[in-house]
Amino acid sequence: MDAPEHAVPLPITGELDLHTFRPQDVGELIPAYLAECRAHGLREVRIVHGKGSGTLRTTVHTLLQRSPLAARWRSGDEHSGGWGATIVTLH
Repeated sequence: MDAPEHAVPLPITGELDLHTFRPQDVGELIPAYLAECRAHGLREVRIVHGKGSGTLRTTVHTLLQRSPLAARWRSGDEHSGGWGATIVTLH
């Protein structure tokens, strides 16, 4: 599948904000982003999915369960987004 004409490269900062994404749009994004973070030497990643209905959070956690790169994850604390963000420790 070709990249969309207007694809915007995501900077590899260790934080991925998914507010503009639908759950069905992150299936390839999250594994690819985790791999790029690991390749850039990052060991911890913050994925911001928002609080909302919880569908996006559930999708993120399901993808993390399948990922060989995710050693563990937890909800953010009061300084990192609470349950609207997931902090991932990479292998």
